[in-house]
Amino acid sequence: MSEVTITRLGHLGDGIAEGPVFVARTLPGEVVEGDVVDGRITAPRIVTPSTDRVKAPCRHVAACGGCLLQHASDDFVADWKLGVVRAALEAHGLTPNLREIETSAACSRRRATLSMRRTKKGALVGFHAPRSDVITEIPDCQLLDPALIALFPVLRELTVLGGSRKGELSATVTTSLGGPDVAVRGGKPLDRDFITTLGQIAGQYNLPRLSWDGEVIVTREAPVQPFGPAHVTPPPGAFLQATPDGEAALLKAVREAVQGAKKVVDLFAGCGTFSLPLAEGAEVHAVEGEGDMLTALDQGWRRAPGLKQVSTEVRDLFRRPMLPDELNRFDAVVIDPPRAGAEAQAIEIAASDVTRVAMVSCNPVSFARDIEILTRAGFALDWVQVVDQFRWSPHVEVAAQLSR
Repeated sequence: MSEVTITRLGHLGDGIAEGPVFVARTLPGEVVEGDVVDGRITAPRIVTPSTDRVKAPCRHVAACGGCLLQHASDDFVADWKLGVVRAALEAHGLTPNLREIETSAACSRRRATLSMRRTKKGALVGFHAPRSDVITEIPDCQLLDPALIALFPVLRELTVLGGSRKGELSATVTTSLGGPDVAVRGGKPLDRDFITTLGQIAGQYNLPRLSWDGEVIVTREAPVQPFGPAHVTPPPGAFLQATPDGEAALLKAVREAVQGAKKVVDLFAGCGTFSLPLAEGAEVHAVEGEGDMLTALDQGWRRAPGLKQVSTEVRDLFRRPMLPDELNRFDAVVIDPPRAGAEAQAIEIAASDVTRVAMVSCNPVSFARDIEILTRAGFALDWVQVVDQFRWSPHVEVAAQLSR
């Protein structure tokens, strides 16, 4: 039995003591004891709690790996996430002007991927336990929109019908204006009888759309997402910002960063989260590697009244970033890459004549690396907006304005 003092939190939210020794769900300054195995205390006892420690709002917190920071006060989490972004930028010699963090409310997560497995008596639906393949059921989850929790009965039925006790299914569930959209993966192969059964289940539970391993089984009503004045039907399981409030905060930051621009290029545009609202005041060229997402964006634009021209281009921006002569046609760039960031594209933006950039990221480390590339080319980092839409997790979203 060892006693250690937590000195800091790691980037995954674990407490870290000298050694290093990793202790989940602890806070800086806390004294904990337990058996150290392979550099980790898996069953710690809190000897001296932090003043920032609070009672977790969710009864599933001990068994569920979905939320790792419910033991910390909201103020602590906000300060810690701001610190994560600040440290990432300072590591590249940047002194950021950090705005007050925008945090999404509890029970507002509109999109999630749930794990599912058949059992002897039925099925399990939920999230994995920490560092485990064990599925924890979460009927009183304080993270998900209640409309997603209401889907658990149909997900259990789908698992019993289409899963095996040896394998695991996943379901990406998303709220929409038409109702909850369900996309299942990992199930048994489709045949005519099974397709008929799935269609009957979709009707029984009033699902607007049900997809199975990428194939749409039935669309009773389009699972529409509003992007500004446009209504878009994303492909099954397509990327969407996790909460409406989080999306609104990021969009507000992007609007401010490109305010006044007449022509905007939106890189890694997805289904139009930023492109379509920006088209209320500017012509937009949306570039994305997934053609089905751009098809959804284009259809949404064509049906929306009053928007300026929106053009689309299917392009792998990692292998073929937009070059300076292409970028020079635009007044501003919006870029929202995946976690790996967009180093190659940032180099081309730096070499262009573009003077305004709105950068959005879900990874402070790659965000800071790409920001440094731009600042070396004369861009100023005007401000940084941190958005916490993955409440109680170590995940951080960031938006920034750069100008030169």
